[in-house]
Amino acid sequence: MPNRSRLTEFAGLPVVEFTGWDTLRDDFGLAMYWARNRREPHTGHPRRYDRLFEAVAAPGSVAWRLRMESPSYGSGSNSPIETLGQYLDRFTEFVAPAEVAALIVGSMEGDAEAMPSDEVRDRLIGLAPKLTAVRSLFFGEILQEENEISWIEHGDLAPLLAAFPSLEAFTVRGGSAGLRLRIAEHRALRSLTVQSGALRPEVVRDVCASVLPGLERLELWPGSREYGGDSTPEDLSPVLSGTAFPRLRHLGLRNAEGVDDWIPALAGAPVLPSLATLDLSLGTLTDEGARVLLDAPAFRALKRLDLHHHYLSEETAERVRAEFTRAGVEVDVSGPQEADVDEYDGVRHVHRYSAVSE
Repeated sequence: MPNRSRLTEFAGLPVVEFTGWDTLRDDFGLAMYWARNRREPHTGHPRRYDRLFEAVAAPGSVAWRLRMESPSYGSGSNSPIETLGQYLDRFTEFVAPAEVAALIVGSMEGDAEAMPSDEVRDRLIGLAPKLTAVRSLFFGEILQEENEISWIEHGDLAPLLAAFPSLEAFTVRGGSAGLRLRIAEHRALRSLTVQSGALRPEVVRDVCASVLPGLERLELWPGSREYGGDSTPEDLSPVLSGTAFPRLRHLGLRNAEGVDDWIPALAGAPVLPSLATLDLSLGTLTDEGARVLLDAPAFRALKRLDLHHHYLSEETAERVRAEFTRAGVEVDVSGPQEADVDEYDGVRHVHRYSAVSE
């Protein structure tokens, strides 16, 4: 699933992590402790950093991951030797900032649960005049093992996009409670993705009210109602009407616990004929939603329909695959899931979960 492993490629570039001093100290400290106590060299430490050095020599050839880990107890010291500000300053000192094209921002200061999102945002804004070539930015690449997606907190990220007027693709993960993303105007942005375990209606309305005349790809993760992801098609109506983003060609409503409820609104939406691809993957699609997909001719004008990770019956999945393929639509119905069924107080309960949830 998307939040269970780190990206190895971003914006079409291989990812290289800018290693923090604390991680380097731990790596070499472990190797020396091992040699002293075991009386032999460690086979895996210290790690080789050739790829990092190659990337420093050609900063635009990779996507840079910025991430800080807590010092490991027992490898010399568990006190950090580098602050967030020092780490970011060192990055722009050793990596020519004007050549950096893509950035991934992961957990900082080794504590993803308390990621200082506003501080990281503000420091990136301060560095933006140096990072003039950045075209793709992923803010909040935090794994499930570090923090549940619905617990990742962000504030207002619109100022971050304003600081990078040449940015073409922006992805944010998390921000169930405080995220705001009403972008006054950004003429360069082509792709916007909001990955959430529970996308609040206010955020959806923020996005719809943003002035993004060049936007071609929009991906939203409605998530779970239980955690506050109670956005509805009405909240997205400016997008569905085709008026918000006239150049939109890809729409993703992924990781939606109630994806069946979105499909009837999509079936009659004026935006649908202008879309090339529709992504309803990672959600809880059932035969009920699939029947609307099959009955509405407008869906057959798509070039691609992604439904992977679903709760379709085998018969319905095969019918969807056959009919859309026959219509010339590339369709993905992989990843069938089984619902959890239990019974208490004489009532049968069926539970279906989106792919990225708690």
